[in-house]
Amino acid sequence: MNNNEHILEFDKIKQQWSALAMTAAAKEKISQTTPYMEEAVLLKLQKETTQARRMIETCGIPPIPSLSQIPDILDAAQKEGCLTPEQLEYVGTSLTSVRRLKDYLNRCKTFQFSLGFYEEDLNSCDDIAESIEIQIRNGQVDDYSSKLLHSIRQKLIIENEKMHNRAEQFLRTHRSFLADSFTTLRNGHLCIPVKKEYRPKIDGSVLDKSSTGNTLFIEPAVISRHYDAIQLLKLDEENEEMRIRYTLTAMILDELETFTNNRRTIEKLDYIFSKGKLSLEYNGCEPTINTERRIILQDARHPLMDKTQCIPLQFKIEPDIRGVIITGPNTGGKTVTLKTVALNCMMAQCGLHVTCRRADICMNSNFLCDIGDGQSLSENLSTFSAHLKNILSILDSVNKESLVVLDELGSGTDPTEGMGIAIAVLEKLKTSHALFLVTTHYPEIKHYAQDEEYIINARMDFDKNNLRPLYQLIIGEAGESCAFSIAKQLGMSDEMLKIATYAAYGDMDIASDRQTMDDITKSKPRSLVKSTEVKSNSKVNVSTSKIQKKKDKTARTKQETARQFHPGDSVMVYPDKKIGIVCQPTNEKGFLQVQMPDGKININHKRIKLHVSASELYPDEYDFSIIFDTVENRKLRHQMSRKYVEDTLQEFPEG
Repeated sequence: MNNNEHILEFDKIKQQWSALAMTAAAKEKISQTTPYMEEAVLLKLQKETTQARRMIETCGIPPIPSLSQIPDILDAAQKEGCLTPEQLEYVGTSLTSVRRLKDYLNRCKTFQFSLGFYEEDLNSCDDIAESIEIQIRNGQVDDYSSKLLHSIRQKLIIENEKMHNRAEQFLRTHRSFLADSFTTLRNGHLCIPVKKEYRPKIDGSVLDKSSTGNTLFIEPAVISRHYDAIQLLKLDEENEEMRIRYTLTAMILDELETFTNNRRTIEKLDYIFSKGKLSLEYNGCEPTINTERRIILQDARHPLMDKTQCIPLQFKIEPDIRGVIITGPNTGGKTVTLKTVALNCMMAQCGLHVTCRRADICMNSNFLCDIGDGQSLSENLSTFSAHLKNILSILDSVNKESLVVLDELGSGTDPTEGMGIAIAVLEKLKTSHALFLVTTHYPEIKHYAQDEEYIINARMDFDKNNLRPLYQLIIGEAGESCAFSIAKQLGMSDEMLKIATYAAYGDMDIASDRQTMDDITKSKPRSLVKSTEVKSNSKVNVSTSKIQKKKDKTARTKQETARQFHPGDSVMVYPDKKIGIVCQPTNEKGFLQVQMPDGKININHKRIKLHVSASELYPDEYDFSIIFDTVENRKLRHQMSRKYVEDTLQEFPEG
């Protein structure tokens, strides 16, 4: 797909256009449609589009069949010489559709539509259609296709009834020999379920047996004779069906060229009428085509935008103008304007009607566009680099019959250097004699366009009071970015606007004129740094909210950590998940002593989790030495409490 088509969204137009076509060939042609370069051919295509729309408005939507299976069916007929009933029925339905289309075109002839004379290129092959309609029905060869086939099928019915009657009679007369009182089918044969021990008493062939082997499924000889007769009749039936199908296929092959011509004509009409349908959907008009480098669009709309919300665009370039420099605020509609003009020109040159009330459009040898971000991660290109690379490619391809569309020329880099590059590009485009439409915010480019011959300024109208774009293009006037007006409407303070204006223009007279603020002209700011101080009379909304910092759990003191565990607390020790009893609380280094089943351990408090507190396990003033001290220590402590014991030094646990 052409990248410029994607940029201008012509690929989306093609998608909508293709959805209105019925045949695969027309859809394929639509996908490959490119601007025509021959004026005579383009004028013819535009007339066809206009007439197709008028025919639809006058006589309704044409009954164009899709014919999706016809090519494959014709190939099969040539290779195999015999089509299936389903294929024959599809051919018959297609011929009926051709006959309806011929009737439609004949009706259009009465209104003097020249497209109606395509009817003469269509042949509905009424004899083939009638034969198929009589002989093929519901995907099968009909009973009344021939007298012989009807007779064979009647005999089949009679013979089948005789076979079932004989089977029922056999069941009644041999009931004592049977395992069940019903018949069953085995490999297409009608069988009787017979007990194994009575097999010798039944004249017939064993075709199957039960899983236990106690029941045999036998086709009695009296029934097999009817079965054989039915098989012979089915062979006769099949031969007669084949004869009928071969005959109908031969009739189709005799008209192979007619079928091929029908298909080509229908695909051509489908392509033409799809353009008429699209014109109706867009409420388009036939443009005037010129080769004088003139573009006039009255009440133009972007075809992909809602018609009820799109504001019509007025655009005009006469042969003495080569370039239009469009300026104005962001969201003012500059990019939409570029796409509207270029897209309508591309549609017109592809033979489509344009979404305008009136249009006079010149032919272009190529459409060259640079719109959008353009950043390429795969090629490691910034927005500016991608734009510049694309623009240089455009300058290599441009000629005097090109239509060039550039959005935000020179943006994405240093403003001074970007402005210089933009003017250099415009000079190159001017010398190429191409038509070009460019959007920009640089004031220097506005002055450049004002002074240069063959280039004109244009601006997008903007309601500063209501901060609302008006989406109207005013040709001959330069526009403003309106950034300060927008900033003021959005709530930027006068002090900030004064700083911004002085930084941008360095002249308070300009600032006063642009901002219409009386206080700006009273005094210049002494410096950009000092002027950032907020005056007492400035209206500034100061938020009293403060950042609430997350409390740091690790900031707790070691004493607070130690108080989490007390002697006697039942704790879970990780990672083994074993239960222990706290002997000594956490020390300054974060370790505590825990009584485990196999002895005491010293462990970091981070590996301990409280299981049950000591207050829940023991009464107040409980003597924990009973748990943690040895019997010897306890006796010694008791003696020391009564009298002095010499040469004894003993440390007892706390608590």
